[in-house]
Amino acid sequence: MTGEPDPNQLDDRSGVITKRSPLSVDDAVARLLALVTSKGMKVFAVIDHSGAAAGVGLTLRDTKVVVFGSPLAGTPVMQASPLAALDLPLKVLVWADGSQTKVSYTAPSALMARYALTPELAAQLAGIDALTNALVAA
Repeated sequence: MTGEPDPNQLDDRSGVITKRSPLSVDDAVARLLALVTSKGMKVFAVIDHSGAAAGVGLTLRDTKVVVFGSPLAGTPVMQASPLAALDLPLKVLVWADGSQTKVSYTAPSALMARYALTPELAAQLAGIDALTNALVAA
């Protein structure tokens, strides 16, 4: 035991959940894209931070963000709390931590607290937990 927090638990300070993936970053991103589209959600963007860094001669660990969501789920949340648009659509960070791939995202409970969402509205965002569980079970 190293005294480090369990990476599959919520970090109460940041409201971020991090899970370990057995896949490479690229394979995890590809699997996440497939899972998102299979659920009928829209992929808005894949941001390749490490690729952008390499493009200007800098080095950054393999780091990609997948931006996705469902207007049917997100719109009512933004209608109730316009500032929620700062966190929507949902985002999943897939990143290399040494030889380990990790998947991180803002916990739905943190979004609920941040935007004073009702439990019903927060439930619109909770699917990210099951989606990332399916991703890391690959």
